[in-house]
Amino acid sequence: MAYFPISDDTDDGGEQMREFLSSGQVDQMVRHAVQSCWMALPKDRRSAEEVRRQLNRMIERAIRDMDEDRKEFAV
Repeated sequence: MAYFPISDDTDDGGEQMREFLSSGQVDQMVRHAVQSCWMALPKDRRSAEEVRRQLNRMIERAIRDMDEDRKEFAV
């Protein structure tokens, strides 16, 4: 597991994380999420459209939560 230091004084951890996570790694994580969602669905609901629907639902929720958290923890 990689460790990226985070402090109030610098954004070094964020920069290191951006350098560590290439577009290929992000793509691989997304593909893993798609496959995991497919496998988690009941067999009678496994379709590309259902995977798309479920992933969009989860992504929208994650972005909504991220926005809410940013507002709550903003300085």
